[in-house]
Amino acid sequence: LTLPQFVQLMDNFVGEDISLPTVKRLTAFIKGEYKQTKEEKMKQLEKVHRMSHVAQRKQLLETLFEKWDSNACGSLDLKEVVAVLSRFKGGMGKVALMKAKEQLCSQYQQLSRVGKLSPKAFQTFLELIASDFTGNEDETIDNLVRFLTTRVEKSHTESLQSSARRKWLQDIQQAAETSGTSMEPVYKAVFKALSQDMEAHGDNKRISAYIALLEENQLSPEQGQVLLRYVACTADDAPYVLNQVLHRDMKGVSFAAIDQGKPIYVPRVQLHGNIHFWNSNRPEEERKGSLLVLPLHDARWRVFGILGLDTLQDQCEKSIFLTHEITFYEGVCHAFSKAYHHICTRENVLQVAVTALDWLYPRTPSIHTVTTYLVAPGKDKNYALCKMITTDNTGQKEIHSSPVVLLREEDLLRDYLFECTDSSEVTLTSIHGEHHIAVPLHDLSRQTLGIFDISIGQQKKLPPEEQKDLQKMLKMAQAACSEILRRSLEETEPTHVLEAEREANVRHAGILFHRFMLQELRECV
Repeated sequence: LTLPQFVQLMDNFVGEDISLPTVKRLTAFIKGEYKQTKEEKMKQLEKVHRMSHVAQRKQLLETLFEKWDSNACGSLDLKEVVAVLSRFKGGMGKVALMKAKEQLCSQYQQLSRVGKLSPKAFQTFLELIASDFTGNEDETIDNLVRFLTTRVEKSHTESLQSSARRKWLQDIQQAAETSGTSMEPVYKAVFKALSQDMEAHGDNKRISAYIALLEENQLSPEQGQVLLRYVACTADDAPYVLNQVLHRDMKGVSFAAIDQGKPIYVPRVQLHGNIHFWNSNRPEEERKGSLLVLPLHDARWRVFGILGLDTLQDQCEKSIFLTHEITFYEGVCHAFSKAYHHICTRENVLQVAVTALDWLYPRTPSIHTVTTYLVAPGKDKNYALCKMITTDNTGQKEIHSSPVVLLREEDLLRDYLFECTDSSEVTLTSIHGEHHIAVPLHDLSRQTLGIFDISIGQQKKLPPEEQKDLQKMLKMAQAACSEILRRSLEETEPTHVLEAEREANVRHAGILFHRFMLQELRECV
C-alpha cells in the first residue's frame, strides 16, 4: 500500500462517526500488531530496487533515442541502427545482432514492412542484443549506450533546433490531454507547430496545411471503398478545403501516399499534371509551388489519414521543402497520431461509462446521481478533474462537450474526489447529509484514469441487491476500460469475441461492456 492508499483504507474502515479515543486505540493496535519479517523486508527492498533499475534503464534508453532522433520524427530507421550496431566491439556481436533483429521482427510484425523503430521497439532491440552477450547484461547495455552515443554528433545549432521542435511537438500532446474529447485544440496545436517551425527554421515560407482522415465511403462506393474528409486546415484555406471530400477517382496524390505509406513530395505542382486544386478560382499562373503529402500512421503503422502542406501562397517561385523540414513534419504526424488516438481512447472510455450507466440505472433506484470525471494534467504538475457526464435520478445523461474543470485548491467540498484519485481506492464521504461513493477507474498501471462519483442521498449504504449490481457494473466497466487501453498499445492486436465488436470503435467500446458481462454470466452457468 502507498501512503494515500493506507490512509484511505483506514478512513473507510473507521467510518465518519468514530470518536478520537477509538482512533487512537486502533492506531496503537496496528502499531503493536503489524510485524514485518526479515524475509518480507528483503523482498520489499528487492522490489523497490528492481523498479528503480527498470525506470533508470528506460530513462537512459529514451535519452539515447532522442539523441539519435535529432529531427524529432518519433522513429528511427532500423537499417541505419543495424548498420551502426554491426560495428559494436569491432563486429564481434554480429550473431547476437542478427538474432535480436529476428526476435524483434517477430515481436513487432510491422517492422519488416515499415523498417521504423519506435522508442519502445528501440529499447527492446538493445535489451535483446545485450541478453545474448556473455557477461553482465547491465554492463553490456551501458557499453551499447556509450557506443551509440559517440556515433551521433550534433552542432549547437542542431541541438537548439531539435530542442525547439520537441517543445512544439509536446504542445500537441498537451493539447490532447487537456481538451476533454475535443480535437479542435489539437488541430490548432499542429498548425501552430508548423507555423513556428516555418518561422524559425524554414526561411519564413508561407504555407497552407490541412488534415484529412479516412472514412468508409457509404454514399458512393463505386468511387472507392474509402474517402478522405478534410477535417482541419489553416485559416486562409477554410473556405475552399474544410469538410471537402477526396475520392480515389479524383485527381491528387493523397491516395498514393496512403497506399505506399510514405510521404510524396511534388516540388513543382505546375509540372505534375495530377494535382487536385480545391480553389478552382485560382488563376493558372498562380498554381505554382511545392506540395507535400504525409501519411498518418497509428501505433501499428496502419494509415488513417494524411497531413498535407503546400507553398502555393508563397510568392517565391523556388519555395521548396528541405529534407530536415520533411523529417520534422513526419514528427508532427507522429505527435498528431498520438494525440488523436489519446482522444479516441478517452471517447471509448466515456462510451463504456455511458453503456455501464444505462445498464445500472434500471437496477438501482436508490442511486440519486452519478457524475463521471476524467483525470487531466493541470498546472505545475498538479492534475485536474474534468466533469464529462452527469446522470440524474431518472438515468437521463448530460454529456459535457466542454467539460467543467475541477482544481483541488478551488473546490474543497470535492476534496474526496482528489483523495480517490491519489489513492486509486474507493472513497466514502458525506456532504451536507448526502452520502457519496467515489470509485476510481484504473489505467494499466493502476493509476486513476477516471472516477464515478455516486450519490446515494441520505441513506448510508445501498440495499444488498443494488450494491451487488453496482459492484458488478464497476467490475465490467473496469474490465472493458482495461481492454481498450491494452488495444491502444502498439504490441496488441485486437481480439474480437462478438461479431458486433467489428463495428466502428466508439460503438464497439460500449459493446465491450456487454461482452464482459456475457463472459461473466457464462462462467457462472
